[in-house]
Amino acid sequence: MAAHDHKAIINQYLSRFYDELNSGLAESEKISFKLLDTDGFTAVQKGTATVGINVLEDKGILIFLSAIMPVPESGQLDLYRKLLELNFLTTSDAAFAIDRRNNQIYLRALRGLEGLDYEEFVDMLETVATIADAFDDKLKQEFGQ
Repeated sequence: MAAHDHKAIINQYLSRFYDELNSGLAESEKISFKLLDTDGFTAVQKGTATVGINVLEDKGILIFLSAIMPVPESGQLDLYRKLLELNFLTTSDAAFAIDRRNNQIYLRALRGLEGLDYEEFVDMLETVATIADAFDDKLKQEFGQ
């Protein structure tokens, strides 16, 4: 797969994913979506979580990223321990991470673009969306955000 084909392939996967979600739904119930923009980015909403999908062709990777919450002023040790414990098995292929530039906690998964098939794409997207939706509100409530 040539590097310039990656965005087109991910757009095909996105179209197929939404076609499957919308199959059998009335027109008024169908979910709208956006394909990747020129920078290789789009977002998918699930419950309270938004999952950004980023194709970084120059690095050859696909990143799924969902903002969870800002790092709180207090209780950081307990929060970090909780995130590491969740990373051990609960988050599957995803992991919690902190972006020190904006002091934000994210759930993220990344994979090389080469050899990525549709089923793996959907599995990663659904994993990040489901875990982020399950824990964003819980972590905010538990750690005061």
